[in-house]
Amino acid sequence: MENITISRLLKEKCKSLQLGIITGNVIVSPSSPELKSMIQDFSDRIKEQVSIDQITQFQPIKHSRNAYKALGKEPSRYRLSAEALLRRIVQGKGIYFINNLVDIINYISIKYYFSIGLYDFNKIVLPVNFTIGTSDDIYMAIGRGLFNIDNLPVFEDALGKYGSPTSDSERTKITDETKTMILKIIAFEKSEMLQPAIDETLDLLIKFANLDNYKTVNIE
Repeated sequence: MENITISRLLKEKCKSLQLGIITGNVIVSPSSPELKSMIQDFSDRIKEQVSIDQITQFQPIKHSRNAYKALGKEPSRYRLSAEALLRRIVQGKGIYFINNLVDIINYISIKYYFSIGLYDFNKIVLPVNFTIGTSDDIYMAIGRGLFNIDNLPVFEDALGKYGSPTSDSERTKITDETKTMILKIIAFEKSEMLQPAIDETLDLLIKFANLDNYKTVNIE
């Protein structure tokens, strides 16, 4: 994974930033009843036990919001995906199901509070750099249309920007035809929760998405 780096500009703003990365071959399918039940049960517990005010105090989310502020972005306007998912659940809007891969990373996000980027590895042209978007950077975001990523942390490959902790691009999204995936768990501060999140993600991908030929690495 020497072809994936964090830019100097982003490290200057977020000095303790870490990425937990998993790549591997997968089979994309609708989530099984067992996986859906596990996710639904967990989201029901969140709705019962967590208040809106508590969400921003969970350490990974608090650190993520602080990182956005350091980059000059208002985190309440450009909500990170983990925070947005938790708010949706607590507000009673329910958890949505897309496919086994997306559903697994959503579960990991609401359990460990990290935002996670999930991409079709065959649609990415290495090298990849995690950097800061500029005012000229716009991409077609999943479910959002044209999305300006000025001053947002964003992944960039040889073809351009394609994914931020707020919203990923249509260009690199997972589809039913995806055979090889790459996911990136984003920790804006060093966290003891990162490795357990990686380990559980691996277990779930192996069990529910036939993950094989996989590699993991932590990048700082």
